[in-house]
Amino acid sequence: METETITPQHGADFSLVGLFFEAGLVVQLVMLLLLLASFWTWAIIFQKYFNFRKVRRDAQEFDRKFWSGQPLDELYSTMAQNPKGASERIFCAAMDEWKKSQRTDGILIAGVRSRIDRSMGLASSRETGRLVQGLGFLATVGSTAPFVGLFGTVWGIMRVFSEIGLQETTSLIVVAPGIGEALAATALGLLAAIPAVIFYNSLSGAAERLADNFENFSEEFSTIISRQLDD
Repeated sequence: METETITPQHGADFSLVGLFFEAGLVVQLVMLLLLLASFWTWAIIFQKYFNFRKVRRDAQEFDRKFWSGQPLDELYSTMAQNPKGASERIFCAAMDEWKKSQRTDGILIAGVRSRIDRSMGLASSRETGRLVQGLGFLATVGSTAPFVGLFGTVWGIMRVFSEIGLQETTSLIVVAPGIGEALAATALGLLAAIPAVIFYNSLSGAAERLADNFENFSEEFSTIISRQLDD
């Protein structure tokens, strides 16, 4: 059996870039797909991190204004034109319905409470949808990237055996590049999948907590409206 070792004159490059250029077309496409998925995953992670922080900050500011004792009509008039946060948009949706349910003589149209509850529910659903937008991509990458990388690995191993058959040798010079590109595909699959899974779980939990805050405010505001209607 012929056994050779890789020597400097062969110029073998086992860096990720070198393995990419030495790989076959299929494995190159797999690597590009995984790199793109990894890049997009991190873009979503950073975007969601800053977005969630802004939502929490806006909610805290709104809570301070809402519970300050300022009349709701005055508070609504300052926010109606340009609500800047999720909590403000939910509040304005409820107050919009409250205003629309008042006749010219000041009498409220029957069923106003149920309409306000539906308005807040729809607004909360829209805000929750904005929070979770993009998280599905993280879940998809986390579940499929290892298998895409495995496909590249299997294809690279097949290429190794093909080279062995053509050159009729098991020389490391023949085997090593193919094995390297195969393992690189696996590594890129894990590189894309692991952060996607970790941050999907983290961001999903954060989105759920924010959605619970929206729901809690809707319940509290509904109670306030009900009390005023009873009075």
